[in-house]
This record gives sequence, C-alpha cells and structure tokens, in this order.
Amino acid sequence: MKPQSRQPALSQEVINLYDQYTHQPLSRRDFVERLARLVGGVAAAYAVLPLLENNYAQAEVIAAGDSRLKAEDVQFGSRAGVPLAGYLVRPAAGGVLPAVVLIHENRGLNPHIRDVARRLALAGYWVLAPDYLSPLGGTPADEDQARELFAKLDGAMTADVSLVAMRYLQAKGNGKVGAVGFCWGGGQVGQMAVQFPALRAAVIYYGSHPAAAEVGRIQAPLLLHHAGLDERINAGIPAFEAAMKAAGKPYTLYLYPGVNHAFNNDTNAARYNQDAANLAWQRTLDFLQRQLG
Repeated sequence: MKPQSRQPALSQEVINLYDQYTHQPLSRRDFVERLARLVGGVAAAYAVLPLLENNYAQAEVIAAGDSRLKAEDVQFGSRAGVPLAGYLVRPAAGGVLPAVVLIHENRGLNPHIRDVARRLALAGYWVLAPDYLSPLGGTPADEDQARELFAKLDGAMTADVSLVAMRYLQAKGNGKVGAVGFCWGGGQVGQMAVQFPALRAAVIYYGSHPAAAEVGRIQAPLLLHHAGLDERINAGIPAFEAAMKAAGKPYTLYLYPGVNHAFNNDTNAARYNQDAANLAWQRTLDFLQRQLG
C-alpha cells in the first residue's frame, strides 16, 4: 500500500453527502449545489472535489508491466451473444494455482481495480476482474455515465457474468475459486455465495449483505470488512448476523472504527485509511490462504 498521507480536513457531513451522490439517484448538479452549501460556496466546493473523487493517477501500487506478473485484457465468455471483457492476471512463474474473481465498485473496471488485481495475483492467484458493464458496452471513462449504466443492470445479468467468470477461472487454475468485492462488488460477492455452491471463499468489503431469507443457501465461508462510519451499509449488519448464526453459517465480520465507506480505495484522499486498509488486506490474504490454499 502507499505511504499514509495526512487525512484531509473534510467534515463527516461532506463525506456522507458524497456517499449519497455515489450510491443514490443524485445528479451532479444537485450534489455540487449541496456541497457548496456545506463548504461555503461554489468555489470552495470545486476546491474540495479532488479530495472526494478518485484520482487514478495514484492507482499503481503494482506497475502494470511488473515482470513478476502476466496481465492481459481478455474476453472470458459471452452473455446473450455479447462478449464479456475482463482483466486477467497471474504470477509470471505459472503453476497450478487457485483463483479469485475480483469485483469492482459501482464505477466499473477502472485502474484502481486493475491494480488490486495485480496485488492479489502477487499473492499467488489467478485473478479475473470482470467488467460487469460489458453487456451494456463496457465501462465508460466518465464515472457519472458508469453510474447511470449500473442502474440498468439487473440481478440476472450480474449473476450470469459472475457465473461465467467463475467457470472460466475453474478451468484456468486448480479448480478452487474465491471472490473478493468492494462496495457494489461486495454485494455481488454475497450473491455469488448465495447462488454458487462451488464458491470456496467470499470476501465482502463494505457491501450490502445477502437477505436473511437467502443465507441458508450459502456454502462458502464469508469474511466481511465494514467501516465504522458507514451507517448506510451497517444498518443491515444485525439482521444479517442473526440470520447467519441461526443458520449455522461460517463467517467473520470486522468493523473498523472511525473509518469511512471505501476506506480501502487508496485513490480517494478523503476516505482512504491506510491502517484499516492494510489490516483488512492482510486478513483477506490470510483468509484466502486458509480457504483456497
């Protein structure tokens, strides 16, 4: 991970507004107007925007051309005749290895997720980061356009992409496949655990939980990382934990105090927290090693 930079002096109210903007139907114009009221004017709003928005110039913890890895853009299957695209990475040394489906946030397959894929591959895995917007033409460069496309995805479409990705990796590695997802992708990992008994491990970073009625179908052990300040997602924890315990399903849930949703995203100055990100990452690697070998 990157060295810790000084935490920006942004109020929790500002960060909560940005979370609302990125996860709910709020136009950019409305967001900027509300932000301006919070920070003291339009000029101040535009001054703090770079702290709130992802800066992908900072995305490379592991360089795209790192000689220890083999990385490529691939078509890993199709859905309804439309090719499915993704980013595939593995250790250059090869070998028969377990595999991980890496699922992006609600901005699509961006440089940050590609970098996370490389980090996972260095730990000894085949890693496929699917572009879940492939059925709709792929991830656009404009993040607001990407958000609009996510509203057009449905459960059947995303489940199909996940299943094709998992089967693709089962054929590539040693047959053992886990999944790791962030935010929107964390919710999709939860759905993979519900829908695909062959999944061997599921890691959810601050994503929505499977419904209580669904947890009885879960076979894979779950590891969940949640941010202490993430009221929107954390509201679902009590019902989820109660259902998991009642069903006798294996899971471990960590709550990281004083940090925000997306605390792992080191391209986001306002929400990234190095200590929580490093701890969660090590726990993730340890969990995958136990479950996948």
